[in-house]
Amino acid sequence: MAARPNYRPVSCSITKHQHLKYIKKKKKIISQQRPLNLCSMAPHRGSSCRTLLTAHARGALPFSSAAESTPQSLTPGSFIRRQKDCKMGFVKVVKNKAYFKRYQVKFRRRREGKTDFFARKRLVVQDKNKYNTPKYRMIVRFSNRDIICQIAYAKIEGDMIVCAAYSHELPKYGISVGLTNYAAAYCTGLLLARRLLNKFGLDKVYDGQVEVTGDEFNVESIDGQPGAFTCYLDAGLARTTTGNKVFGALKGAVDGGLSIPHSTKRFPGYDVESKEFNAEVHRKHIMGINVSEYMSYLMEEDEDAYKKQFSRFIKNGVTPDSIEEMYKKAHAAIRENPVHEKKPPKEVKKKRWNRAKLSLAQRKDRVAQKKASFLRAQEQEAAE
Repeated sequence: MAARPNYRPVSCSITKHQHLKYIKKKKKIISQQRPLNLCSMAPHRGSSCRTLLTAHARGALPFSSAAESTPQSLTPGSFIRRQKDCKMGFVKVVKNKAYFKRYQVKFRRRREGKTDFFARKRLVVQDKNKYNTPKYRMIVRFSNRDIICQIAYAKIEGDMIVCAAYSHELPKYGISVGLTNYAAAYCTGLLLARRLLNKFGLDKVYDGQVEVTGDEFNVESIDGQPGAFTCYLDAGLARTTTGNKVFGALKGAVDGGLSIPHSTKRFPGYDVESKEFNAEVHRKHIMGINVSEYMSYLMEEDEDAYKKQFSRFIKNGVTPDSIEEMYKKAHAAIRENPVHEKKPPKEVKKKRWNRAKLSLAQRKDRVAQKKASFLRAQEQEAAE
């Protein structure tokens, strides 16, 4: 059978001597080789695809060079250099029937992206020699307008909340604006600690750090007294970077008298390069001095930007000079009375959107009214 036009049968029986002779002769062409294009291979009589690929791998079959031919044609002098240049057409099916039969979904809160179970497992698991002793966690979460601090421990049924404090309670202590900044996080952590110790009757035993210095402070158990309340920080999905507000709440709880393992490496004022901690920088963040400095800067540089960014501060009469004093008074007020006051329940008047069911007497009266109305209409027609 004659070969088709533009195609030339190529023999696979090329000796090693012929092969080396050809390489020396066409050295320039070999240097201009490109990856194998399977569409450019000439048809071979009686040879399967696997046989051809094996022959190409041995260097026995040629392929078309960019310098000599197009992808549709094949010259007798072209040559394959590497098998890895070949792109195979076989793809392994990964998501087959067995994959779906054995598939197990992740926990619901992992699917929702709410819980880091790798971290939770380590925060919740308790030593076996401690039996049923709760392992307490200090949970800190930030929303758009609020800060939530809770002390909780895990049970099979779920987490049990022992105590909680929120930044929306701070207006009661004189902080009316900036309820989600670092200083507010410190106040919320302080409120949580004092409220918890008051609940367990330890507020008189463990005062914590009364004067705010921003320096490292750790609560230690007092001999002859109940041990310090120990818990562990649960930051959730927050990025625990240096200066994160989560650590402001942690510092407030520690200064309030709770024993929480921590270091100064994530507080504002820690320098990674020099590995030194500047407590004064941390104190400025706790007392809101960094905010007051920025307010003063904006007042001088851009009055309109100041009025726009600090409109609520202006509305509540908070000035750059009064911020530090405001937080000092708040800290003292929190220590004086941290107890949560329950609001009186509101009297809710029940609303009905459908008609109330009539009693038997009301239904009989309604029938009597209809009868009287009908008889009255009959008498009027007769009179006319």
